[in-house]
Amino acid sequence: MNDQVFSAFNLAAYLVASASCIAAAVWIARAGKGVRRDRRAAVLAMLATSAWCICVAGTGFASSFAQTMEIVRNLAWLFALYRLFANDGRHETLRPVRPAIAALVLLELMQAGLLAARLASRDPAFATLAFDTSAILRVLLATGALVIVHNAYRGAAMTSRILLRWNIAAMLALWAFALNFSMLAWLTSEVPAALVPVHAMVVMLCALAFACGFSRSVSGLQFRPSRTATFHVLSLIITSGYLVVLVFVARWLAVLSADVSMLLQLGTLAAAGALALVWLPAKSARQYLRITVLKHFFRHRYDYRAEWMRFTQTIAQGGNASDADLPERAIKALADLTDSPGGLLFAPDEGRDFTRAAHWNWPDDALEGRSFPAAHARLMEVKAAVVDIAVQRISPDPEIERVITPPWLLDCPHAWAAVPLMHFDRLVGIVVLARPDYERKLDWEDFDMLEIVGRQLASYLAERAGQAALMEAARFDEFNRRMAFVMHDIKNLASQLSLLTRNAERHADKPEFQRDMILTVRNSAGKLEALLSRLGRYVSGPAQPGTAFELRDIAAAVAKRFAALHAVRIVRAEPAGVIGGSEALEQALAHLVQNAIDASSDDAPILIEAYSDGLRGMISVIDSGTGMTPAFLRDGLFKPFVSSKAGGFGIGAYEARETIRAMGGTLDVESRIGLGTRFTVSLPLSAARKVLAAAETRAAEAA
Repeated sequence: MNDQVFSAFNLAAYLVASASCIAAAVWIARAGKGVRRDRRAAVLAMLATSAWCICVAGTGFASSFAQTMEIVRNLAWLFALYRLFANDGRHETLRPVRPAIAALVLLELMQAGLLAARLASRDPAFATLAFDTSAILRVLLATGALVIVHNAYRGAAMTSRILLRWNIAAMLALWAFALNFSMLAWLTSEVPAALVPVHAMVVMLCALAFACGFSRSVSGLQFRPSRTATFHVLSLIITSGYLVVLVFVARWLAVLSADVSMLLQLGTLAAAGALALVWLPAKSARQYLRITVLKHFFRHRYDYRAEWMRFTQTIAQGGNASDADLPERAIKALADLTDSPGGLLFAPDEGRDFTRAAHWNWPDDALEGRSFPAAHARLMEVKAAVVDIAVQRISPDPEIERVITPPWLLDCPHAWAAVPLMHFDRLVGIVVLARPDYERKLDWEDFDMLEIVGRQLASYLAERAGQAALMEAARFDEFNRRMAFVMHDIKNLASQLSLLTRNAERHADKPEFQRDMILTVRNSAGKLEALLSRLGRYVSGPAQPGTAFELRDIAAAVAKRFAALHAVRIVRAEPAGVIGGSEALEQALAHLVQNAIDASSDDAPILIEAYSDGLRGMISVIDSGTGMTPAFLRDGLFKPFVSSKAGGFGIGAYEARETIRAMGGTLDVESRIGLGTRFTVSLPLSAARKVLAAAETRAAEAA
């Protein structure tokens, strides 16, 4: 069965090779350059090679018909080689070429005599001797042809080399394979059957390359294999060399005694297998080989077309449905360029620091909570260049990179490079890449590539931020329209209640009932007016003047409000007088306490602290509930219309923060999953506010 499959494959290979030679002959005859003087000789060589392929396919490689056509084929190729010199007139001046060609023709004509003698003789010993002699004559023929082909290219002018390079390459491949094929036949005294179908493939490729040499645009034809193809071919060559070494060692060990030979063969096989299992699957080994190939075989390290296609595919693979993971895909796109295993993205927060916004395959959480201070980010924005962190650890530049790179980043062993994401002249993010698995230094090409890709990523991130801002503005507009209708309805209700109160005072029959009704209705109207006042904060209006009050009083009022619902304890109550809206602050604090209650179990108390640090008054709301993730704290907690509660509107936390900011304060939050959350309200003390106001007044008067 295996012999039948091999025979079928051999037949198909030679038929395809024959068809390729005929196609090449037609192409050379009809479309080849008219100025080529070797065109007819090339057509003759192609037709003779096609006839030889048909004979091999029909009668076998060692048949007398195939051997005869092989002689004709070789003579035709020698004639084509001679005519190759005629393209620049050297067949007239280089007379030593003619004797060399004549000697090779004589060698091939001797093959005809050997073939006739071998067919006439029936002595097996003579047949073996004739086969070996024929093989050594073919070795001499191929060696001489290779020398002449080399001289044909070496002695040609530069313009002629461009014209002849494809033909020279085809002839070199054809005669080089013939040399090795004949050498194996002479060493083994038989035709190497495994290489017979390979011979057909070589003939097919050489025919196609030879035809390319006659193209009218041959000067523009260049053999430029892709980096991927080069890498795979070199890997195949290394693997083949590895196998050849194994075969050589095995043959050498076979000379020893049987026991020692078997023992050493098994040991060699085990060592070779262990080496293959350890080295070949290693990512670092493959990357080292890839970098070495790119460094020594290509002018540029990057295949820019392939890298740009991969970059585009990485960015676009999420689509609109997964826009939330665009930062992660941006990190991956940058990391893939330099074989980095992971990275971090730092984005600007509201305090102008650059905090951790996303990560992809970062080795650990050691940099959780770290940020680029505003001063470092500003310097990176001015420089707008990639920072090699690995170099800074060894030989820092105290004037530039050392100032840009925060100390905690230099201390992180995984940090390798910091890439600024520049949108025009504005820094929209910083990507920190992790160190590759193998030793690799950044060079000018890496810096240029990372910088241009960083600018492209910055445009994507800026566009995403702009779309998010537009959506948020649209939702605020819708919210304001709804609040306008609600306020209108409440105002009408308040007017109706006021009218009812006035009518009741004039028409009620029972004075006692009148008084009760009037009191009840007036209380309802007051509540509605208070609700209307709170809703009015959602629309623009003039800021209300602040009043002085104590933070501990606000804390006590909020604790009293929730006393019947949940355990709320004041664990610290120190004097801290501030100026602002006491009712607005109480409402904001009530929202924070309500959130703490929702996140805690029924038996877990909520703790409130009211104190001062000398310049600012503080109120902290502490719970031991479920806690919040860093991602939610960063992207969702203070974002309008984003809520973790079922049915929540997502405006409460945002309103509380904006209310506190309107009074000149800040709202900070610390949270850990499973441990709880701490909200801290910070407002300037009354005394500190007066001192600052006086200083500002003096500065304005001095100016």
